[in-house]
This record gives sequence, structure tokens and C-alpha cells, in this order.
Amino acid sequence: MSEYKLARFAPTPSGFLHIGNIYSFIITHHLANKYGAKVLLRIDDLDRERYKPRFVQDIFDTLNFLEIPYDQGPRDLSDFEQNHSQIHRLPLYQRALEDLKNKKVLFACDCSRKKIEKLNPKGYYSGFCLRRNLSFDQAEITWRIKAKMHIDVPFKELNLGIVNGKLPGIMTDFVVRKKDAMPSYQLTSLVDDLHFGVDLIVRGKDLWGSTIAQVYLSKFLSENNFAENTFHHHQLIHGSNNQKLSKSSDVSSIQLLRKTGKKKEDIYQIIAEAAGLKDRPKSLGEFGGLVI
Repeated sequence: MSEYKLARFAPTPSGFLHIGNIYSFIITHHLANKYGAKVLLRIDDLDRERYKPRFVQDIFDTLNFLEIPYDQGPRDLSDFEQNHSQIHRLPLYQRALEDLKNKKVLFACDCSRKKIEKLNPKGYYSGFCLRRNLSFDQAEITWRIKAKMHIDVPFKELNLGIVNGKLPGIMTDFVVRKKDAMPSYQLTSLVDDLHFGVDLIVRGKDLWGSTIAQVYLSKFLSENNFAENTFHHHQLIHGSNNQKLSKSSDVSSIQLLRKTGKKKEDIYQIIAEAAGLKDRPKSLGEFGGLVI
């Protein structure tokens, strides 16, 4: 009997996939295999200012080139845009937002990023609008959830059991709806995982705070079991000079590596080296005993 039902790849089409994205996919693939779970490809595309069809196409091209399989989700760009885009799930997000608003756990805020930084040099939200009673229907307004810094949030970390995470200061009273009236990443990621039935969530350690925020947020939505999911936060890999990998720079993108003549085997070895692995696997399968 399978221990988990569904894991997921959840890239954002805001740039070309880099070796860090693929490292996360590799770990997800092998953990899903180990625990008998299927894998969903979920492309998070609600950041419409940065969305480009060529970045979505790159996701399919890269997965095909590296022969990384998945069980559910879109099979090509057309299928994605017609059937799987987050745009089609906007009613789900809106219902969740209304649910939160009706439970009076949200407040409206008109603070700009510049004002937030002025009030706190670390960029932590100060709670300036918490008691101003601004209208939720006002233009250019964000919706925030009442969530104080260092709230203890228990969740299940793979191989560790129940751990207590503390909400990072930068996520104090985090945003659930942005000024453009679109739902935020924290809300859409949570709602999507509930919608699809994801119960094994693999992500980098840089998203530890997002896990805490989403588990906390789930407690205020209609009855759900999100807080019972299992999470695995893996180490991050870095580029040259220990630089954090970013989609805004294609230096470590799979597309660029392919253009310079790198084969599938070469890319897997580059990923293994960046991850500090002693062995240099040349295929997806050879990573199994090295990353889980």
C-alpha cells in the first residue's frame, strides 16, 4: 500500500528552468517512487507580468530532454493554456479568500513596499493598517492575514516527524490577495495542493517560511487536512561563486547548457557536482540512493 498518494513539480514560468529546479525535481521523483506516490506537474502561472509562453514550453522541453516523467498534468503548451493554467482555478481562490474574509482573519492594507521598508529597515510588516478598518473593496488594496512573527506552527517533516516552525519576521501578516486583486502565491499554492490532493510536498529550504505560512493559513479555511501533509525541505544548490540560482539569469539554465552542447548525461553530472555529491550520476535513475 502506498504511503503517499501524490507529490508535485511546481515550477513558475518566469524564466528558463535552471539546475536548482531540476535538482528539486530529481528529489521529488525519487521520493515519490520510494513511497508509491504519483507525481503531478503543476505550473504556477498567476504572475501574469512575468508569464511568457516560451518559459512554459521550456518546462516541457527540459523534462523531455532529461527524461523526467510525471503522471498527471499538462502534456504541452496548448494543453496547459486550455486546461491546466491557474487562470481556470480563479473561482477556487476567490472562494477561499471570501471564506477567510468572512471569518474575520483578514484586514485591508494600502501600505506600499517603500512605506513598509521605512517603518522597518528589515522590511518586516509593522501592522500599520491592522486597526485602520480600510475597505476590502477599495482600489489598490492588499488583503493580509493576521499572523504575528514567530507564531509556532507544527507540521510533519519527512524523516524528522512533527517539528515546530516559527513564522519568519518577513512574513508577518503576509499577503493573501495582491493590489491587482489577484490571489498571492501562499494562497494559490495551498488551494492547489488541496484541490489536487497533494500529500507529499518537496521544496527547497528557502521555502521553509512558505510551508509555515501555508500550514497556518490552512487552519482558517473550510475543513481540510493540509496540516497533516508531509513536507521535505532539501538543501539548495548554488551556481559559480556560490551565487544563488535565479531564473532572471540564464547562466545555469538547462536551455543554455543544451545550447553549449551539453548532453543529458553532462547536465546530470553538473547537477551532482553543484549538489556536492561524491558520485557523478549520468541519469535520473542513478540519483536514487544519493538524494533520499
